[in-house]
Amino acid sequence: MIEKREKRKKIFYVPGMISLVLIPVFCFYHFYKVDAFKVYGWINLNVPVGNEFEEYKVATLRKYKVFNFDGSYLEKKKLKEMKLYLRKLRIEKDTVNGIKMHFGSKSYYQTFITTLDILIEEDAPTWAMNDNDIYILGSSNTPKKVKDTIHYQRMNCNTSALMAEQRHWELKNKREEEEKAFQLSFFQNKWKILSLGYLGLVFLNIFTLVKFNKSR
Repeated sequence: MIEKREKRKKIFYVPGMISLVLIPVFCFYHFYKVDAFKVYGWINLNVPVGNEFEEYKVATLRKYKVFNFDGSYLEKKKLKEMKLYLRKLRIEKDTVNGIKMHFGSKSYYQTFITTLDILIEEDAPTWAMNDNDIYILGSSNTPKKVKDTIHYQRMNCNTSALMAEQRHWELKNKREEEEKAFQLSFFQNKWKILSLGYLGLVFLNIFTLVKFNKSR
């Protein structure tokens, strides 16, 4: 007679399941807390103060070629045209013509950022912002970088207690920045090892679960 085969009970390997689920959650939470995936950027802008723009008559200093950005599908084409015209002004050292860019209410923020990138890439000689406009002026002179040989030393006129407190906060901020930089660099350099370690843990749990089921 054929013996009746008993039905096996389902076995759940609780420690392995917990580790597989919680370890990635804790890792991603830690990376989120230290801003491991955050990308930082900055833009250096100078804007006129008071009535400087009107005082120097920037709006009438050149014969400006106007580029209007109003959010239309032609903005990329206008940016390319503006870039080529700016390059022409810089190469020819044109002091008669200039560029005026107007950003309308429907213009995209990315268009403004791309414009600033172009000004940096093409090394625009002189440019100024006023309200929603950017004016670019050509120059006949090539500015020379002058090395500053003066040594500046900051003098703190506060009391010794305030100076000690300031040093304390400076050291604390420095330690926090160094710790965050170390964590970010560790993740960037060791992410392959961490991934392999996690995969090894997965296979180990699977192997243990299979072996545990066979022994029952």
